[in-house]
Amino acid sequence: MAEEEKKVEKVEKVEGTKPQEKKKENEKRPKPLKRILQSNKRNLKNREMKSKVRTAIKDLYSAIDKKEAKENVSKKLNLIFALSDKAAKMHAFKKNKADRIKSKAAIKLSKASLV
Repeated sequence: MAEEEKKVEKVEKVEGTKPQEKKKENEKRPKPLKRILQSNKRNLKNREMKSKVRTAIKDLYSAIDKKEAKENVSKKLNLIFALSDKAAKMHAFKKNKADRIKSKAAIKLSKASLV
């Protein structure tokens, strides 16, 4: 039985036809379905980026509260700056929101007088 399946696959390859299963994967999608898939993909990327930024902010605030070393805190601040800029570039945040996040983090750090 396995030999017959192999023969069928060889015949399909020789004839140049694709198996029926692969046709379904490469089949053209209707536009509304494509839009839904693209939207879901973008939504996932945006949520991931926003989560990274929020986690970095929480790490910075906890480091400030614990009064960690200046080097660690400044690295965490730089990470927030980089992530928020990247999120704005990817359109997960608007540019002004990214600027507000950076400003708020810098003000909190300067009030703590660790830098």
